[in-house]
Amino acid sequence: MPSRRHVFAAAPAAALLALAACSTGPSGGTASGSGTGSSAAAAAFPVTITHAHGSTTIEKAPTRVATIGWADADTVTALGITPVGAPKITWGGNAKGSTDWFDAQLAKIGGSDADVARYDDSAGIPFDAIAATSPDLILGLSSGVSKEDYDKLSKIAPVVAYTTAPWGTPWQEQVSVIGKALGKDAEAARLVAATERSISDAKAAHPEIAGKTAAWAWFTPTDLSTIGLYSSADLRPQMLREFGLVDSPTVVELSKADPTAFSVNLSAEKASTLDADLVVFYADEATTAESITGNALLGQIPALRKKQYVASADNAVALSMSLPSPLSVRTAVEEFLPKIASALEGTPAS
Repeated sequence: MPSRRHVFAAAPAAALLALAACSTGPSGGTASGSGTGSSAAAAAFPVTITHAHGSTTIEKAPTRVATIGWADADTVTALGITPVGAPKITWGGNAKGSTDWFDAQLAKIGGSDADVARYDDSAGIPFDAIAATSPDLILGLSSGVSKEDYDKLSKIAPVVAYTTAPWGTPWQEQVSVIGKALGKDAEAARLVAATERSISDAKAAHPEIAGKTAAWAWFTPTDLSTIGLYSSADLRPQMLREFGLVDSPTVVELSKADPTAFSVNLSAEKASTLDADLVVFYADEATTAESITGNALLGQIPALRKKQYVASADNAVALSMSLPSPLSVRTAVEEFLPKIASALEGTPAS
């Protein structure tokens, strides 16, 4: 099974990005008059936030925010603050170890690449690199940080971990909690509302997909005897549901064994039982659409036989679905949603 990291309408979206830019802050992690340094924000502190590993009290408005979840930095910048540190995006990211949507928002709030330390978390949480940013708050809402790592990070600065399942906190809750941690509750609520409107408007343009069942799968090219399926708790199925689809009954049933797991397995010998109108899976040089659809067992998946599948080969676009945020939604609705609509019509998308 691959690592957790790697098996990851224009007008409304433009309006969303404009809203995200309304709360502006200069580079270096600080905020201007409308940011966390304002008297209104200061009045919100101290604040205590409950999460998976207990509760964290933030005594005063943070000015140096580091993140460990890949989508956390999106929300911080969407709320007008430049994070002092964020993980390098090593799957689906751009040449700078970032994303185009993050870079665009960073520029809008007056930040620059030099302001954000990009640390590599491929071998685990880089404690020293995070400590080097001198943070006064560490955010891990879109992470699966363990209790042991949480305790280590807490020696550096107050930490807010995920609130539900590891890597499964809904993006709305991520925004709400981060807004509370930054003293920007009202701005966070407006950001959630604007993002939800952009999704709703895009969904309305594709009424034909409403109610269709979907499963998001992954395959290990060296062992095609097992079908990996992202569970109902994972952010990918969560985003498919946001678009109006519903979880495959097969996924729902398999997810019952461990509601906190992000992935479940189905034997390839039972491929014909994967009940879904649509199947999405990652495709690359080792796992091509042809290698999956042409496999004697996997080719029996009903959606593959009907050519109702998305063989996702653009990691940057796929990242917008596995790491939904107020910034990535534009890519999700403009580039991924049309792939879904095409696949459901019997024209596979990539």
